[in-house]
Amino acid sequence: MKFTMGKKALALTGAVAMLVSVAACGSDSGSSQPTQEKDVKEITVWAWEPTLTQVAKDFTKKTGIKVNLKNVGTNTKEYQQLDNAISAGKGAPDVAQVEYYAIPQYAIKDNLLDITDKTSGYDSFYTPGPWSSVQVGGKVYGLPMDSGPMAFFYNKDVFDKAGVDATKIKTWDDYYQAAKKIHALGDNYYITSDTGDAGFYDSMTWLAGGQPFKTSDDGSEVTINLTGDKNVQKFNEFWQKLLDEGLLDTKTTGWSEDWFKGMVDGTIASLLTGAWMPANLANSAADGAGKWRVAQMPTADGSATNSENGGSSLAILKSSTKADAAWQFIEYANHGDGVATRVAGGAFPADKASMESDSFKNATTVKNSEGKDVDYFGGQKYNEVLAQAAENVSSDYQFLPFEVKARTIFGDYVGKSYTGNQKLSDGVAAWQKALQDYGKDQGFTVK
Repeated sequence: MKFTMGKKALALTGAVAMLVSVAACGSDSGSSQPTQEKDVKEITVWAWEPTLTQVAKDFTKKTGIKVNLKNVGTNTKEYQQLDNAISAGKGAPDVAQVEYYAIPQYAIKDNLLDITDKTSGYDSFYTPGPWSSVQVGGKVYGLPMDSGPMAFFYNKDVFDKAGVDATKIKTWDDYYQAAKKIHALGDNYYITSDTGDAGFYDSMTWLAGGQPFKTSDDGSEVTINLTGDKNVQKFNEFWQKLLDEGLLDTKTTGWSEDWFKGMVDGTIASLLTGAWMPANLANSAADGAGKWRVAQMPTADGSATNSENGGSSLAILKSSTKADAAWQFIEYANHGDGVATRVAGGAFPADKASMESDSFKNATTVKNSEGKDVDYFGGQKYNEVLAQAAENVSSDYQFLPFEVKARTIFGDYVGKSYTGNQKLSDGVAAWQKALQDYGKDQGFTVK
Protein backbone atom coordinates (compact mmCIF):
# COMPACT_ATOMS: atom_id res chain seq x y z
CA MET A 1 0.00 0.00 0.00
CA LYS A 2 1.25 3.48 -0.80
CA PHE A 3 1.11 5.00 2.67
CA THR A 4 0.94 8.66 3.50
CA MET A 5 3.03 9.84 6.44
CA GLY A 6 -0.02 9.73 8.70
CA LYS A 7 -0.44 6.06 7.90
CA LYS A 8 2.74 5.21 9.72
CA ALA A 9 1.10 4.96 13.14
CA LEU A 10 1.41 1.18 13.07
CA ALA A 11 3.82 1.28 15.99
CA LEU A 12 1.25 2.77 18.37
CA THR A 13 3.80 2.84 21.17
CA GLY A 14 1.70 4.61 23.73
CA ALA A 15 1.28 8.12 22.38
CA VAL A 16 -2.10 7.45 20.80
CA ALA A 17 -5.35 8.34 22.53
CA MET A 18 -7.22 5.42 24.06
CA LEU A 19 -10.14 4.00 22.17
CA VAL A 20 -13.63 3.40 23.46
CA SER A 21 -13.71 0.17 25.47
CA VAL A 22 -14.40 -3.06 23.60
CA ALA A 23 -16.97 -5.43 25.02
CA ALA A 24 -16.70 -9.14 24.42
CA CYS A 25 -20.40 -9.80 24.57
CA GLY A 26 -23.32 -8.11 22.92
CA SER A 27 -23.35 -5.62 20.07
CA ASP A 28 -23.59 -1.89 19.67
CA SER A 29 -25.20 -2.35 16.26
CA GLY A 30 -27.96 -4.76 17.13
CA SER A 31 -28.37 -8.41 16.26
CA SER A 32 -30.26 -7.90 12.99
CA GLN A 33 -29.59 -5.96 9.83
CA PRO A 34 -31.44 -2.59 9.61
CA THR A 35 -34.18 -2.13 7.02
CA GLN A 36 -32.51 -1.52 3.69
CA GLU A 37 -33.18 1.51 1.54
CA LYS A 38 -34.16 1.01 -2.08
CA ASP A 39 -32.82 2.93 -5.08
CA VAL A 40 -29.77 4.15 -3.16
CA LYS A 41 -28.17 7.22 -4.73
CA GLU A 42 -25.27 7.79 -2.33
CA ILE A 43 -23.12 5.89 0.16
CA THR A 44 -20.61 7.15 2.71
CA VAL A 45 -17.13 5.64 2.86
CA TRP A 46 -14.53 6.43 5.51
CA ALA A 47 -11.02 5.74 4.24
CA TRP A 48 -7.60 7.34 4.01
CA GLU A 49 -6.15 5.33 1.11
CA PRO A 50 -5.44 7.87 -1.69
CA THR A 51 -6.05 5.53 -4.63
CA LEU A 52 -9.72 5.22 -3.63
CA THR A 53 -10.35 8.75 -4.90
CA GLN A 54 -10.18 7.68 -8.54
CA VAL A 55 -11.91 4.39 -7.80
CA ALA A 56 -14.86 6.24 -6.26
CA LYS A 57 -15.18 8.46 -9.33
CA ASP A 58 -15.09 5.47 -11.67
CA PHE A 59 -17.65 3.59 -9.56
CA THR A 60 -20.03 6.54 -9.69
CA LYS A 61 -19.75 6.72 -13.48
CA LYS A 62 -20.48 3.02 -13.76
CA THR A 63 -23.35 2.74 -11.27
CA GLY A 64 -24.75 6.22 -10.76
CA ILE A 65 -24.21 5.80 -7.01
CA LYS A 66 -22.29 8.71 -5.54
CA VAL A 67 -19.51 7.85 -3.10
CA ASN A 68 -19.14 10.35 -0.28
CA LEU A 69 -15.48 9.57 0.46
CA LYS A 70 -14.29 11.00 3.77
CA ASN A 71 -10.87 10.87 5.40
CA VAL A 72 -11.74 11.25 9.09
CA GLY A 73 -8.23 10.26 10.15
CA THR A 74 -5.83 7.41 9.63
CA ASN A 75 -5.98 4.11 11.53
CA THR A 76 -6.56 4.80 15.26
CA LYS A 77 -7.97 8.27 14.58
CA GLU A 78 -10.56 6.75 12.28
CA TYR A 79 -11.29 3.95 14.74
CA GLN A 80 -11.96 6.42 17.52
CA GLN A 81 -14.42 8.27 15.30
CA LEU A 82 -15.97 4.95 14.33
CA ASP A 83 -16.30 3.87 17.96
CA ASN A 84 -17.93 7.17 18.84
CA ALA A 85 -20.46 6.87 16.02
CA ILE A 86 -21.26 3.24 16.87
CA SER A 87 -21.69 4.12 20.54
CA ALA A 88 -23.97 7.05 19.68
CA GLY A 89 -26.05 4.90 17.32
CA LYS A 90 -25.74 7.41 14.50
CA GLY A 91 -23.21 8.89 12.13
CA ALA A 92 -21.35 5.69 11.18
CA PRO A 93 -20.43 5.26 7.50
CA ASP A 94 -21.70 2.52 5.22
CA VAL A 95 -18.16 1.35 4.49
CA ALA A 96 -14.95 1.82 6.46
CA GLN A 97 -11.30 1.10 5.76
CA VAL A 98 -10.29 -1.28 8.54
CA GLU A 99 -6.74 -2.57 8.91
CA TYR A 100 -6.35 -6.32 9.22
CA TYR A 101 -5.26 -6.16 12.84
CA ALA A 102 -8.46 -4.27 13.75
CA ILE A 103 -10.91 -6.59 11.94
CA PRO A 104 -11.37 -8.97 14.92
CA GLN A 105 -12.13 -6.10 17.28
CA TYR A 106 -15.09 -4.92 15.20
CA ALA A 107 -16.24 -8.33 13.97
CA ILE A 108 -16.53 -9.81 17.45
CA LYS A 109 -18.56 -6.82 18.61
CA ASP A 110 -20.95 -7.52 15.71
CA ASN A 111 -20.25 -4.10 14.17
CA LEU A 112 -19.34 -5.46 10.72
CA LEU A 113 -21.59 -7.16 8.20
CA ASP A 114 -20.91 -10.86 7.66
CA ILE A 115 -20.35 -11.21 3.90
CA THR A 116 -19.43 -14.89 3.88
CA ASP A 117 -22.35 -15.85 1.63
CA LYS A 118 -21.21 -13.35 -1.00
CA THR A 119 -17.61 -14.46 -1.16
CA SER A 120 -17.65 -18.14 -2.06
CA GLY A 121 -14.55 -18.93 -4.10
CA TYR A 122 -12.85 -15.63 -3.31
CA ASP A 123 -10.05 -17.48 -1.56
CA SER A 124 -8.60 -18.32 -5.00
CA PHE A 125 -8.54 -14.63 -5.94
CA TYR A 126 -6.55 -13.30 -2.98
CA THR A 127 -3.14 -14.17 -1.60
CA PRO A 128 -3.28 -16.23 1.63
CA GLY A 129 -2.25 -13.59 4.18
CA PRO A 130 -4.82 -10.91 3.34
CA TRP A 131 -7.63 -13.42 2.81
CA SER A 132 -7.09 -15.06 6.19
CA SER A 133 -6.89 -11.62 7.80
CA VAL A 134 -10.47 -10.65 6.89
CA GLN A 135 -11.88 -13.77 8.53
CA VAL A 136 -12.89 -14.25 12.15
CA GLY A 137 -14.35 -17.49 13.39
CA GLY A 138 -14.57 -18.83 9.86
CA LYS A 139 -16.67 -15.89 8.64
CA VAL A 140 -15.68 -13.11 6.22
CA TYR A 141 -16.03 -9.48 7.34
CA GLY A 142 -14.35 -7.46 4.59
CA LEU A 143 -12.56 -7.58 1.25
CA PRO A 144 -8.77 -7.13 1.20
CA MET A 145 -7.53 -3.84 -0.24
CA ASP A 146 -3.83 -4.45 -0.22
CA SER A 147 -1.17 -6.41 1.60
CA GLY A 148 2.09 -5.95 3.45
CA PRO A 149 4.19 -9.10 3.21
CA MET A 150 7.44 -8.51 5.07
CA ALA A 151 10.62 -7.98 3.05
CA PHE A 152 14.28 -7.19 3.68
CA PHE A 153 15.09 -3.78 2.16
CA TYR A 154 18.79 -2.92 2.30
CA ASN A 155 21.28 -0.26 1.23
CA LYS A 156 23.60 -2.22 -1.06
CA ASP A 157 26.30 0.45 -0.95
CA VAL A 158 26.59 0.13 2.84
CA PHE A 159 26.48 -3.66 2.84
CA ASP A 160 29.16 -3.76 0.14
CA LYS A 161 31.32 -1.38 2.16
CA ALA A 162 30.96 -3.67 5.18
CA GLY A 163 31.88 -6.69 3.08
CA VAL A 164 28.45 -8.29 3.41
CA ASP A 165 26.58 -9.98 0.56
CA ALA A 166 23.00 -9.33 1.62
CA THR A 167 21.64 -11.90 -0.83
CA LYS A 168 23.26 -14.60 1.32
CA ILE A 169 21.53 -13.49 4.52
CA LYS A 170 19.00 -16.28 5.07
CA THR A 171 18.92 -16.83 8.83
CA TRP A 172 18.69 -14.61 11.87
CA ASP A 173 22.26 -15.56 12.72
CA ASP A 174 23.35 -14.36 9.26
CA TYR A 175 21.57 -11.08 10.00
CA TYR A 176 23.28 -10.80 13.40
CA GLN A 177 26.72 -11.35 11.85
CA ALA A 178 25.95 -8.68 9.25
CA ALA A 179 24.79 -6.29 11.99
CA LYS A 180 28.20 -6.55 13.67
CA LYS A 181 30.07 -5.81 10.43
CA ILE A 182 27.89 -2.82 9.64
CA HIS A 183 28.26 -1.36 13.13
CA ALA A 184 32.02 -1.75 12.73
CA LEU A 185 31.86 0.89 9.96
CA GLY A 186 31.28 3.49 12.67
CA ASP A 187 29.45 4.01 15.95
CA ASN A 188 26.55 5.66 14.15
CA TYR A 189 26.03 2.81 11.65
CA TYR A 190 23.28 0.31 12.39
CA ILE A 191 21.71 -2.52 10.42
CA THR A 192 18.26 -1.15 11.32
CA SER A 193 16.35 0.86 13.92
CA ASP A 194 13.67 -0.06 16.44
CA THR A 195 12.45 2.16 19.24
CA GLY A 196 9.65 -0.20 20.22
CA ASP A 197 7.16 -0.77 17.42
CA ALA A 198 4.20 -2.98 18.39
CA GLY A 199 3.28 -3.75 14.79
CA PHE A 200 6.85 -4.79 14.03
CA TYR A 201 6.93 -6.96 17.16
CA ASP A 202 3.74 -8.76 16.11
CA SER A 203 5.09 -9.28 12.59
CA MET A 204 8.40 -10.70 13.79
CA THR A 205 6.83 -13.12 16.27
CA TRP A 206 4.44 -14.17 13.48
CA LEU A 207 7.49 -14.70 11.25
CA ALA A 208 9.04 -16.85 13.97
CA GLY A 209 5.98 -19.11 13.95
CA GLY A 210 4.53 -17.72 17.15
CA GLN A 211 0.82 -18.05 17.88
CA PRO A 212 0.43 -16.20 21.16
CA PHE A 213 -3.16 -15.08 20.61
CA LYS A 214 -6.26 -17.21 20.01
CA THR A 215 -9.93 -16.28 20.08
CA SER A 216 -12.80 -18.76 20.21
CA ASP A 217 -15.22 -18.79 17.29
CA ASP A 218 -17.95 -17.17 19.39
CA GLY A 219 -15.54 -14.43 20.50
CA SER A 220 -16.02 -15.05 24.22
CA GLU A 221 -12.72 -16.75 25.05
CA VAL A 222 -9.22 -15.35 24.45
CA THR A 223 -5.86 -17.01 24.93
CA ILE A 224 -2.90 -14.70 25.58
CA ASN A 225 0.34 -16.64 25.86
CA LEU A 226 3.32 -14.53 24.88
CA THR A 227 5.59 -15.81 27.63
CA GLY A 228 4.80 -19.49 27.03
CA ASP A 229 5.09 -19.52 23.25
CA LYS A 230 8.52 -20.92 22.37
CA ASN A 231 8.61 -19.11 19.01
CA VAL A 232 7.85 -15.76 20.61
CA GLN A 233 10.69 -16.50 23.02
CA LYS A 234 12.92 -17.31 20.04
CA PHE A 235 12.41 -13.84 18.61
CA ASN A 236 12.87 -12.20 22.02
CA GLU A 237 16.24 -13.92 22.43
CA PHE A 238 17.38 -12.96 18.93
CA TRP A 239 16.40 -9.31 19.27
CA GLN A 240 17.75 -9.11 22.82
CA LYS A 241 21.18 -10.13 21.55
CA LEU A 242 21.21 -7.23 19.09
CA LEU A 243 20.00 -4.86 21.80
CA ASP A 244 22.59 -6.05 24.31
CA GLU A 245 25.43 -5.54 21.84
CA GLY A 246 24.26 -2.10 20.75
CA LEU A 247 23.65 -3.22 17.16
CA LEU A 248 20.27 -1.52 16.77
CA ASP A 249 19.49 2.18 16.52
CA THR A 250 17.03 2.60 19.40
CA LYS A 251 16.93 6.39 19.32
CA THR A 252 15.73 7.36 15.84
CA THR A 253 11.94 7.36 15.70
CA GLY A 254 10.40 5.59 12.75
CA TRP A 255 8.91 7.80 10.00
CA SER A 256 10.72 10.86 11.32
CA GLU A 257 12.88 13.11 9.13
CA ASP A 258 16.00 11.72 10.80
CA TRP A 259 14.84 8.18 10.05
CA PHE A 260 14.65 8.82 6.32
CA LYS A 261 17.92 10.78 6.48
CA GLY A 262 19.56 7.67 7.95
CA MET A 263 18.45 5.66 4.94
CA VAL A 264 20.02 8.17 2.61
CA ASP A 265 23.37 8.52 4.40
CA GLY A 266 23.57 4.80 5.18
CA THR A 267 23.52 4.97 8.97
CA ILE A 268 20.27 2.98 8.91
CA ALA A 269 21.36 0.28 6.50
CA SER A 270 18.25 -1.86 6.15
CA LEU A 271 14.58 -2.24 6.98
CA LEU A 272 12.47 -5.27 7.82
CA THR A 273 9.06 -4.01 6.81
CA GLY A 274 6.01 -4.34 4.58
CA ALA A 275 6.03 -4.54 0.79
CA TRP A 276 4.31 -1.15 0.59
CA MET A 277 7.67 0.52 1.41
CA PRO A 278 9.06 1.31 -2.11
CA ALA A 279 6.92 4.40 -2.74
CA ASN A 280 7.77 5.73 0.72
CA LEU A 281 11.47 5.36 0.00
CA ALA A 282 11.15 7.03 -3.39
CA ASN A 283 9.30 9.98 -1.88
CA SER A 284 10.90 10.47 1.54
CA ALA A 285 14.44 9.12 0.99
CA ALA A 286 14.75 10.17 -2.63
CA ASP A 287 18.53 10.66 -2.54
CA GLY A 288 18.97 6.98 -1.76
CA ALA A 289 17.81 6.07 -5.28
CA GLY A 290 19.95 3.41 -6.92
CA LYS A 291 21.56 2.33 -3.65
CA TRP A 292 18.79 0.10 -2.31
CA ARG A 293 17.71 -3.47 -3.08
CA VAL A 294 15.16 -5.90 -1.66
CA ALA A 295 15.40 -9.56 -0.62
CA GLN A 296 13.36 -12.18 1.20
CA MET A 297 13.13 -11.95 4.97
CA PRO A 298 15.80 -13.73 6.98
CA THR A 299 14.09 -16.26 9.24
CA ALA A 300 15.08 -18.10 12.40
CA ASP A 301 16.19 -21.22 10.53
CA GLY A 302 16.39 -19.94 6.95
CA SER A 303 13.09 -21.52 5.91
CA ALA A 304 10.91 -19.82 3.31
CA THR A 305 8.14 -18.45 5.49
CA ASN A 306 6.86 -14.94 6.01
CA SER A 307 4.42 -12.68 7.83
CA GLU A 308 2.47 -9.50 7.13
CA ASN A 309 3.09 -5.95 8.30
CA GLY A 310 0.21 -3.60 7.56
CA GLY A 311 -2.60 -3.84 5.05
CA SER A 312 -6.27 -2.92 5.06
CA SER A 313 -9.73 -4.09 4.07
CA LEU A 314 -12.96 -2.39 3.14
CA ALA A 315 -15.74 -3.54 5.46
CA ILE A 316 -19.47 -2.81 5.56
CA LEU A 317 -20.87 -1.53 8.84
CA LYS A 318 -23.72 -3.69 10.09
CA SER A 319 -25.65 -0.53 10.95
CA SER A 320 -25.74 0.52 7.28
CA THR A 321 -29.16 0.82 5.64
CA LYS A 322 -27.43 0.73 2.25
CA ALA A 323 -25.60 -2.58 2.51
CA ASP A 324 -26.39 -3.71 -1.03
CA ALA A 325 -24.91 -0.55 -2.55
CA ALA A 326 -22.01 -0.73 -0.11
CA TRP A 327 -21.31 -4.28 -1.27
CA GLN A 328 -21.29 -3.12 -4.88
CA PHE A 329 -18.63 -0.58 -3.99
CA ILE A 330 -16.27 -2.83 -2.06
CA GLU A 331 -16.68 -5.52 -4.71
CA TYR A 332 -15.75 -3.00 -7.43
CA ALA A 333 -12.84 -1.52 -5.48
CA ASN A 334 -11.26 -4.72 -4.17
CA HIS A 335 -12.43 -7.50 -6.49
CA GLY A 336 -13.38 -5.74 -9.71
CA ASP A 337 -12.02 -3.08 -12.05
CA GLY A 338 -10.93 -0.88 -9.14
CA VAL A 339 -8.10 -3.26 -8.30
CA ALA A 340 -6.10 -2.36 -11.41
CA THR A 341 -6.69 1.34 -10.79
CA ARG A 342 -5.37 1.11 -7.25
CA VAL A 343 -2.34 -1.02 -8.15
CA ALA A 344 -1.45 1.46 -10.91
CA GLY A 345 -1.65 4.19 -8.28
CA GLY A 346 0.89 2.49 -6.02
CA ALA A 347 -1.10 0.12 -3.81
CA PHE A 348 0.60 -3.22 -3.19
CA PRO A 349 -1.89 -5.85 -4.40
CA ALA A 350 -3.71 -8.42 -2.34
CA ASP A 351 -4.82 -10.43 -5.37
CA LYS A 352 -2.89 -13.17 -7.13
CA ALA A 353 -3.54 -11.98 -10.70
CA SER A 354 -2.00 -8.56 -10.14
CA MET A 355 1.08 -10.08 -8.52
CA GLU A 356 1.49 -12.55 -11.37
CA SER A 357 1.09 -9.99 -14.15
CA ASP A 358 4.15 -9.22 -16.26
CA SER A 359 3.69 -5.46 -15.89
CA PHE A 360 3.84 -5.77 -12.11
CA LYS A 361 6.59 -8.37 -11.75
CA ASN A 362 8.86 -6.79 -14.37
CA ALA A 363 8.72 -3.27 -12.93
CA THR A 364 12.15 -1.78 -12.25
CA THR A 365 11.07 1.74 -11.33
CA VAL A 366 8.93 3.19 -8.56
CA LYS A 367 6.43 5.94 -9.27
CA ASN A 368 6.83 8.83 -6.84
CA SER A 369 4.19 11.34 -5.70
CA GLU A 370 4.95 13.55 -8.71
CA GLY A 371 4.20 10.70 -11.08
CA LYS A 372 7.84 10.27 -12.07
CA ASP A 373 9.43 6.85 -12.46
CA VAL A 374 12.37 6.47 -10.07
CA ASP A 375 15.03 3.75 -10.50
CA TYR A 376 15.25 3.29 -6.76
CA PHE A 377 16.41 -0.33 -6.70
CA GLY A 378 19.22 -0.15 -9.25
CA GLY A 379 17.29 -1.88 -12.03
CA GLN A 380 16.17 -4.77 -9.83
CA LYS A 381 12.76 -6.32 -10.55
CA TYR A 382 11.76 -5.59 -6.98
CA ASN A 383 8.11 -6.60 -7.30
CA GLU A 384 9.19 -10.07 -8.35
CA VAL A 385 10.83 -10.43 -4.94
CA LEU A 386 7.84 -8.93 -3.14
CA ALA A 387 5.38 -11.20 -4.95
CA GLN A 388 7.34 -14.21 -3.74
CA ALA A 389 7.32 -12.74 -0.25
CA ALA A 390 3.51 -12.64 -0.41
CA GLU A 391 3.34 -16.29 -1.44
CA ASN A 392 5.46 -17.25 1.57
CA VAL A 393 3.12 -15.72 4.16
CA SER A 394 1.81 -18.22 6.71
CA SER A 395 -1.88 -17.78 7.44
CA ASP A 396 -2.27 -19.25 10.93
CA TYR A 397 -1.54 -16.10 12.99
CA GLN A 398 -4.41 -14.47 14.89
CA PHE A 399 -4.72 -10.93 16.21
CA LEU A 400 -6.38 -10.12 19.51
CA PRO A 401 -10.03 -9.04 19.52
CA PHE A 402 -8.71 -5.83 21.13
CA GLU A 403 -5.53 -5.51 19.06
CA VAL A 404 -5.88 -1.74 18.66
CA LYS A 405 -5.77 -1.37 22.44
CA ALA A 406 -2.89 -3.85 22.69
CA ARG A 407 -0.71 -1.85 20.32
CA THR A 408 -1.64 1.41 21.98
CA ILE A 409 -0.23 0.30 25.34
CA PHE A 410 2.77 -1.69 24.03
CA GLY A 411 5.22 1.13 24.68
CA ASP A 412 4.00 1.60 28.25
CA TYR A 413 5.28 -1.84 29.19
CA VAL A 414 7.90 -2.79 26.61
CA GLY A 415 9.35 0.62 25.77
CA LYS A 416 12.02 0.42 28.50
CA SER A 417 13.40 -2.72 26.86
CA TYR A 418 14.75 -0.59 24.02
CA THR A 419 16.60 1.78 26.34
CA GLY A 420 18.44 -0.95 28.24
CA ASN A 421 16.40 -0.56 31.43
CA GLN A 422 14.84 -4.03 31.28
CA LYS A 423 15.02 -7.23 29.27
CA LEU A 424 12.67 -7.54 26.32
CA SER A 425 11.17 -10.69 27.83
CA ASP A 426 10.36 -8.80 31.05
CA GLY A 427 8.63 -6.01 29.15
CA VAL A 428 6.63 -8.52 27.14
CA ALA A 429 5.60 -10.33 30.33
CA ALA A 430 4.31 -7.06 31.77
CA TRP A 431 2.46 -6.33 28.52
CA GLN A 432 0.91 -9.79 28.64
CA LYS A 433 -0.35 -9.22 32.19
CA ALA A 434 -1.88 -5.89 31.17
CA LEU A 435 -3.58 -7.53 28.18
CA GLN A 436 -4.95 -10.34 30.31
CA ASP A 437 -6.32 -7.87 32.86
CA TYR A 438 -7.85 -5.73 30.14
CA GLY A 439 -9.47 -8.74 28.48
CA LYS A 440 -11.06 -9.81 31.78
CA ASP A 441 -12.28 -6.26 32.42
CA GLN A 442 -13.99 -6.32 29.02
CA GLY A 443 -15.86 -9.53 29.78
CA PHE A 444 -13.69 -12.07 27.96
CA THR A 445 -12.78 -15.41 29.45
CA VAL A 446 -8.98 -15.16 29.37
CA LYS A 447 -6.61 -18.08 29.31
